Amino acid sequence: LHLVALNFPLTGDMRADFQCFRQAQLTGLTSTYRAFLSSHLQDLATVVRKKDRHHLPVVNLQGETLFSNWESIFDGNGGQFNIHVPIYSFDGRNVMTDSSWPQKIIWHGSTANGIRLVSNYCEAWHTADMGAMGQASPLNTGKLLDQKVYSCNNQFIVLCIENSFVSDPQG
Repeated sequence: LHLVALNFPLTGDMRADFQCFRQAQLTGLTSTYRAFLSSHLQDLATVVRKKDRHHLPVVNLQGETLFSNWESIFDGNGGQFNIHVPIYSFDGRNVMTDSSWPQKIIWHGSTANGIRLVSNYCEAWHTADMGAMGQASPLNTGKLLDQKVYSCNNQFIVLCIENSFVSDPQG
């Protein structure tokens, strides 16, 4: 399962699932991609299909392993990952080093176990209001689900996860 960043940072007012779908298609990726966010309809932990949560590694765009599987992100340790394995955007840039993302922070709107935090998800990702709050994680902590609260007017990294693995029928 590929974990990929959108090509630009977004405020808390975003159509992230659509952006993930669109940018993946434009890149030529054929799987379905969803935002790495809790929403008003779904907890982050359940974004990936149940049958794909245990046996597939979570990798970056280059195929380097970030997590042994989807479930391991939500073990309560805040989604601890090796910060030396880059997270790339759909257009191939490393979000940890590229200046297009001045703040190395990702939106997620979740607890450390991937459950939605309705008080901290920018009104279901529909507002960039300075007074509204969203849960996010500074990537330099080496955690995807660190528990920090920020104003929704910030422009942060949005990650997308391949939510259903489809093997190549020609393969």
